[in-house]
Amino acid sequence: MSETVNNPNIGIIVGSNRPTRICLTVAEWVMKEMQHKALTLSLIDLMEVNLPFLDEPEIPAHHNYQNGHTKAWSEKISNYDGFVLVFPQYNWGYPAVLKNALDHLYDEWAHKPVSIMCYGNHGGFQAALAIKLVTQGLHMYNMSTNPPLDIEDEMFDEHGQFKDIDAAFARYKQPMQAVSAEFADLLVKK
Repeated sequence: MSETVNNPNIGIIVGSNRPTRICLTVAEWVMKEMQHKALTLSLIDLMEVNLPFLDEPEIPAHHNYQNGHTKAWSEKISNYDGFVLVFPQYNWGYPAVLKNALDHLYDEWAHKPVSIMCYGNHGGFQAALAIKLVTQGLHMYNMSTNPPLDIEDEMFDEHGQFKDIDAAFARYKQPMQAVSAEFADLLVKK
């Protein structure tokens, strides 16, 4: 009788809900480049999740959720073993939709590894630093591989979308594999 192997589930969170966003394209590219035989990867699109601003009567640390959307979000996030946060830098910070999604829960994030992939001019360095403080506050394990994704005007067409994301991000293929390898090293039982 063969044993069923359950690969660790890694959620790639699409951290922008802007109507003209490139975040979904970036997250899809990240997922494609992170493919690894020992991991199960899937996208979590915050635009689709569509959480209202935090509206629970108690703090998330009490885990006494009253609202159906929070209970559903809790159940969804509880099914993952680790996360990749993909998001743009806005005015040296992270998008409100991402902070809101993180703030809705507490225990569900704790002790799970997270890789931070912020894109922007200079790779979104300031936003990556800021979100790292949030993930530390949620007691997540901040991974050592967090590739900053530099974007430049020349990468985009007249509609603000990537001309060719594979060409634009070619230099990040190896770091994406390093993220996958780090997740596998942390989560796959040997």
